[in-house]
Amino acid sequence: MITKHGKVMKEMNMEQMLKQAQKLQSEIGKIQEQLARERVEGVAGGGMVRVTATGQGEITGISIEPEVIDPSEKEMLEDLIVAAISDASSKSKEMAQSRLGRFGAGLGIPGLG
Repeated sequence: MITKHGKVMKEMNMEQMLKQAQKLQSEIGKIQEQLARERVEGVAGGGMVRVTATGQGEITGISIEPEVIDPSEKEMLEDLIVAAISDASSKSKEMAQSRLGRFGAGLGIPGLG
């Protein structure tokens, strides 16, 4: 039933919007949980340095091949570690964007569209 000013209709629309928002929030939460369990690997130096991260960007491991551990090449190793972390971070962001991007499309939510 619609009142003279359309009050009932507005309340129904608001209720539907609220339900949609709750569903959206639930879906995003599930995807974020999946991203926390999934892993990406960043590499540098032809695979001599590897960094593992979650789909949320948390660094979970670093692997360094023994042949690149040379005290006289400390700076090079540090650069390789930073490069591998950067690669893992980029891959993590790409994964999250591919999973969450559809939720922000058209909503103007930074990082989701």
